[in-house]
Amino acid sequence: MLTGKLLAKKLGMTSLYDANNSLIALTVLEVVNCTILRLKNEQTDGYSSIVVGYGACKVKKVKKPHSGVFAKVGIEPLKSIAEFRLYKSISQDKIEKGAVLTLKDFNLIPNQLVDVSSISKGKGFAGVMKKYHFGGLEASHGVSASHRSGGSTGGCQDPGRVFKNKKMAGQMGSKMITCQNLQIFSIDFEKNIILLKGNVPGPKNAIVSVRDAIKEQLIQRGRND
Repeated sequence: MLTGKLLAKKLGMTSLYDANNSLIALTVLEVVNCTILRLKNEQTDGYSSIVVGYGACKVKKVKKPHSGVFAKVGIEPLKSIAEFRLYKSISQDKIEKGAVLTLKDFNLIPNQLVDVSSISKGKGFAGVMKKYHFGGLEASHGVSASHRSGGSTGGCQDPGRVFKNKKMAGQMGSKMITCQNLQIFSIDFEKNIILLKGNVPGPKNAIVSVRDAIKEQLIQRGRND
């Protein structure tokens, strides 16, 4: 059953012992309280979704187009705006403009599998040894001042070009990464905290999106068929 996409802030990592006295690495996520700014439906927009805002922000830092959105709802300006599809499992009494979605409004349970998406840490411009774990050139035998280079990138006459998707030096990190099938270790509804087994992309205080595992849904659908 879908729970919809919720937004959370990565607080960091910790570790706890499970029932078998095994040490489990955990990522601590604090669910961000989102205020519903707009409702989209099939008649006017062609699909159903909700537009939410989150994060406190100073009035002078809000863009003018966004300030009008907050004025229509009658709330204080928020830092960011996001949109996600509307699912029936979210409490229907919460689906109205100005309502605040918290962790209690989503049907999450321990041991459930979820997919987590976030922007990974930016590493800047990196060489092939750091970016793709190339071995580098030899330390001797005529190699001079190019020990960490990527080596040959293609033939001269044939093929006479560099193939697409060739692994070369360039920007590393700062990309949207999705970790699939992460298991929920425990949930604290009072503090809006979720503990996930394993690591989640992004630095501390990064905003991540959590949704039901897609592959798990396809498996369940295949079993039902």
